[in-house]
Amino acid sequence: MNSAISQKGHALYEKELRRVVETEENIGKIIAIDILTGEYEIDADLLQAGLRLKERRPDASLWSERIGYDAVYALGAGTLSRVAR
Repeated sequence: MNSAISQKGHALYEKELRRVVETEENIGKIIAIDILTGEYEIDADLLQAGLRLKERRPDASLWSERIGYDAVYALGAGTLSRVAR
């Protein structure tokens, strides 16, 4: 994973997008963000969010997060945790 993309993507989400997209209807969905423009797509499916954004912005550098959670997916027996806001 490119740490520059992850740092920029997470910072963009926290500073500009979280307060806009973190609504009850979006909690648990995926946000795909173009870190170059700040444009984004939201979907329940990671692939669908990314594909829609790439249709609009073919040159996009994508970063994704699960809205309201600390990770997109849990591995093994782990569980996702809601982020306290």
